[in-house]
Amino acid sequence: MALDKIQMNLLKEVANLESIPEGAYNIRSNGKLEARNCTENIEIVTKKDKPGIDIIIRPGTKNERVDIPVILTQTGLNDLVYNDFYIGEGADVLVVAGCGIHNVGDKDSEHDGIHSFHVGKNARLKYIEKHYGEGDGNGARILNPTTIVEIDENGYMEMETAQIKGVDSTYRLTKAVLKDKATLVIHEKIMTHGKQTATTEFHVDLNGENSGTHVVSRSVAKGDSHQKFISCVNGNNLCNGHTECDAIIMDNGTVTAVPEITANDENASLIHEAAIGKIAGEQLIKLMTLGLTEKEAEEEIINGFLK
Repeated sequence: MALDKIQMNLLKEVANLESIPEGAYNIRSNGKLEARNCTENIEIVTKKDKPGIDIIIRPGTKNERVDIPVILTQTGLNDLVYNDFYIGEGADVLVVAGCGIHNVGDKDSEHDGIHSFHVGKNARLKYIEKHYGEGDGNGARILNPTTIVEIDENGYMEMETAQIKGVDSTYRLTKAVLKDKATLVIHEKIMTHGKQTATTEFHVDLNGENSGTHVVSRSVAKGDSHQKFISCVNGNNLCNGHTECDAIIMDNGTVTAVPEITANDENASLIHEAAIGKIAGEQLIKLMTLGLTEKEAEEEIINGFLK
């Protein structure tokens, strides 16, 4: 595999990779397969009917990792992929995805990743997805991820998403259906600046008895940027659901939180919390008394908030 310095930097930003990873991986660059490796327990297969891959993880697979980063350095490219993950019964694995766009041209570059997860009975999955943009061109860097989740009985999925820099526009849609004793935990981190926009929408159907979900969004909106957080949880059985939106607004930034929790069963227990506001003055003063400038104090607070 021959990646240039810019491409390797994108890999480092979105997947913490400084070299070719060990284990299973699929690296996509500018709309094409760059490199792939399978293991005894993890098979990666190119789809025949549309762009994308199937990732098949054998039942009982433990402590293995799959890296599937996407990088774009070509201006004007619109990259669309469909990736399906089949997590076998009793498996316990980590999947690291993410997309980095370097755009120095005057045309928009866009990646739309549609990921479907089939989490088997008693399986555990941690899924990390990071988005990053860079480049001083006039063309926008656009990322629109869709995540479809089905969790079987007693399955568990933890999803960490982060968008911290350089993405001009994003629309994230996540839909999940949970069976008996299934659990879905989502932690989202977003920072926007300039005229960037970000919309994230979560729909979770708690169909199974004793199923549960915990959806948390932490975000910072700077400049003239705008963010919208939509959380829709349907409690259709004896279940627990909790959604939370914590946001800091700075400059002319705006944030909208739209909760929609629906109890369709008398044994459903659903909670939504939202807190949006600027950094408290006393927090800044406390750090400035330690020798930090106001700007340094703001950055310290934001970094801690998004950790």
